[in-house]
Amino acid sequence: MSSLLVTACFIVTLLCVVVNMVAEYSRDLMMMQQNSYRNDRYRRWLKSSGDTTSFPRLIGLCVAFLSLVDFGSELWGMVLMAVFSAGNAISLLTRKYKKPLVWTNRVKRIFSTMILLSLIIEGAVAAVACAEGSAHLLFALAVGSAFLYCASHIVVMSAVALLGPVEKAINRKYYNEADSILRSMPGLKVIGVTGSYGKTSTKHYLERILSEHFDVLMTPGNFNTTLGVIRTVREMLKPYTEVFICEMGAKQLNDIREICDLVHPQIGIVTAVGPQHLESFKSIENVRRTKFELIDSLPADGFAVVNNDFPMIAGRKVENVECVRYGVNPSDGLDYKAVDIAYSSQGTTFAVVGNGQRLELRTSLVGECNVSNLVAAVVVAMHLGVPDEKIRYAVEKIEQVEHRLNMKRTPAGINIIDDAYNSNPTGSAMALDVLASMTAGSRFVITPGMVELGEKQYELNRTFGEKIARCVDVAIIVGDYNRKAILEGIDSVGNAGLEVLVASTFAEAQAMMVARAKAGDTVLYENDLPDTFK
Repeated sequence: MSSLLVTACFIVTLLCVVVNMVAEYSRDLMMMQQNSYRNDRYRRWLKSSGDTTSFPRLIGLCVAFLSLVDFGSELWGMVLMAVFSAGNAISLLTRKYKKPLVWTNRVKRIFSTMILLSLIIEGAVAAVACAEGSAHLLFALAVGSAFLYCASHIVVMSAVALLGPVEKAINRKYYNEADSILRSMPGLKVIGVTGSYGKTSTKHYLERILSEHFDVLMTPGNFNTTLGVIRTVREMLKPYTEVFICEMGAKQLNDIREICDLVHPQIGIVTAVGPQHLESFKSIENVRRTKFELIDSLPADGFAVVNNDFPMIAGRKVENVECVRYGVNPSDGLDYKAVDIAYSSQGTTFAVVGNGQRLELRTSLVGECNVSNLVAAVVVAMHLGVPDEKIRYAVEKIEQVEHRLNMKRTPAGINIIDDAYNSNPTGSAMALDVLASMTAGSRFVITPGMVELGEKQYELNRTFGEKIARCVDVAIIVGDYNRKAILEGIDSVGNAGLEVLVASTFAEAQAMMVARAKAGDTVLYENDLPDTFK
């Protein structure tokens, strides 16, 4: 074979290996983004997922080492690397993800740093190999890229660590800009909303009601971190905005206090305290402490609204500010409660009773959790002086929040209950209760179970399985992550009429459901795990 043809083969191989490396960098960066650009969380994901020893990565490592074996020619090693790299690159580039990488400015900085680190390493490899001829140089660069593919986790974590000071300086600049904007609006009413679950729905319901009477801005989507709030203030807050509803999420102590130190809320809502994100919080006490950072940050003339249906809230005194307690379950100590709750195919009717008032309401929403979230929103609206007729109108017109106990009907006549976002023990139980009330046809549940529950993970998913066994006719369990716990819970109840199926992916589960469901049946989608879980 001529030297020119050999060089051409080596160039093609190098391109294949580099494309494979870059494709893997993008996937790793996507996972880093889903772990909030936090190396500690990313390492926990690596440990739980086994991604460092995945089959493609192990094969890639073997190929990289085998290409170094001297069998008289480097050509066979190049062919081996080209075949593997081309195949794996195609797999990576055509793979569908539930939450694809978003190319933010921060992602671009990290990716550029990863490429720069790779070029430095490849430059060192080239310096060693350049004296041996062009073909040998191309071979050495290809091998270097193959090993970088195998070590991509180290590259992405190194890039994040190196950019730490840069990101900190950028974030401080944005923080100061947001702080300046908020200080220029002393008349702005800021409402903080937090809770282990229910905060996003409550935020949406509150925004819909208050918008009947005020000019309102809420943090969009999942902009519930300090950086998300900063971006909302810098890009969306207007001089004429009267009310700013700020959703506050947290995965560790002081996360909510950090947001409060920026926005200085006058009203705070705590929707729930439960076993969510226990992997990072470590204990339910830390969850409560963090959620109540919002209430503790309120000024002396502030107003706190807390959900007494949760024991961890009911047992927590609030003495620094006026505090009203609400609930949907009859109990002592409630200032506002939902009564006469009635569900129908058109939605829900109920009344909010408290402070000598009774407000009759109708909504298209279903489920006790939605009623609870509505009560919190109505209490704040009453406190801010929104007239009753405006509250009634807004509640009746409220639309369901996507993927949060959202009900719809397919053209085939199948009822869908979409509760696919961020399942939790309380919400999943309520969703199953709603499903159990649908008696016109067969009842299906499609679920991978619940995550981020720490030491309670197995126990709570087992309990979830017990609830499934009592409420549904067909259960389709997706993935391996919680399968054993859920199936054990189902088996412990012993419902002989329940059909239990297992699926590797949601697509497979969907196909199973479509093959069995008919008009009049109801399907509950309970949670949809992101790409960081299998």
